[in-house]
Amino acid sequence: MSVLFGQLQREVNELGESLTQAVRRVLDSGWFILGTEVESFEAEFARWLGVSHAVGVASGTEAITLALKAVGVGAGDEVITAANTCIPTAAGIAATGAQVRLADCDSNTLMILPESVESAITERTKAIVPVHLYGNSADMVKLQNIAQAHGLYLVEDCAQAVGSTSLDQCAGTWGDAGAFSFYPTKNLGAYGDGGCVVTNNPATAQRLRSLRNYGYEERDYSTELGLNSRLDEMQAAVLRTKLPWVETWNQQRKSIAYRYDRGLEGTSARLPNTPEHVGNAYHLYPILVDNRDQVRARLQKLEIQTAVHYPTPLHLQPALAGLGYAKGQFPNAEWACSHVLSLPIFPQLRDDEVERVIVAVNQVLSESRPVPAL
Repeated sequence: MSVLFGQLQREVNELGESLTQAVRRVLDSGWFILGTEVESFEAEFARWLGVSHAVGVASGTEAITLALKAVGVGAGDEVITAANTCIPTAAGIAATGAQVRLADCDSNTLMILPESVESAITERTKAIVPVHLYGNSADMVKLQNIAQAHGLYLVEDCAQAVGSTSLDQCAGTWGDAGAFSFYPTKNLGAYGDGGCVVTNNPATAQRLRSLRNYGYEERDYSTELGLNSRLDEMQAAVLRTKLPWVETWNQQRKSIAYRYDRGLEGTSARLPNTPEHVGNAYHLYPILVDNRDQVRARLQKLEIQTAVHYPTPLHLQPALAGLGYAKGQFPNAEWACSHVLSLPIFPQLRDDEVERVIVAVNQVLSESRPVPAL
């Protein structure tokens, strides 16, 4: 049997009757948009994170857009994010009317590099969007200091960081707002699209609730053009069912990561560094390998499914060619994107499957050249 990169059916089976009850509760209520399930989930998620307000929206991408719009980002502004993240981060920024600007990543952690962020700041810069990739954490202390020194907003992209911490503080609670995705594969995932913005600022929260629903201040009375971006009742009920499991599931992810760490010692693979003060939620388990595509193909032949997060840095994406960046401008990001390979990691991965992955990776990497240092 193949070791798959993810198997959500195992999660569904683990949750069992509680999922059926959640769905039944919504069906019996006869209310499907912005009702008590969404309100309850928002309160529960905010309490779980230790933040004052949570506002459910339709996706993680729109969470970024709405968070930025809520703090005042718009046309004519610039927003800096990581060059090695995925296109939805840039799409969320661009949807505000602002221009995407990029910073390189740290060669050790692969998180956005604060020094590169500072170099990218211009008189038009309005916000920074650090991305907590893989379940790791960006250097929020340095980024906070930069944002404060330059009068910039800080909006965290927490799509891969539900349960991640830095200095025991949850991802999403450091900046002016935190944007979460509840895509089904996330550490806390819906069974459809969904997202959330969290903030400690009551005025920001109030504007978010208006912006997600056409800019309404009251029914049929809109004070600004917003979006139709609402977390629906069914997804909220699913998320409420799953939220109490997240800490256990994240601990299982950490246990698998620990086994991978030990099992890959002595191989040619490099592992992105997790700083000691960071609690990594291990949404993904990336390794850095030479001849990445060849390694991946060999693992596939051994029935080990892998993924690449992400193969093309933002400045080399055709959709963003108009930004004016050139190849070689963000060398760490380019190197990372050509070497990164994600191994299977999800809470229901069995011990024997973890062992199969370790054995297969060791076998394949024994045939490959070592990864050169940056």
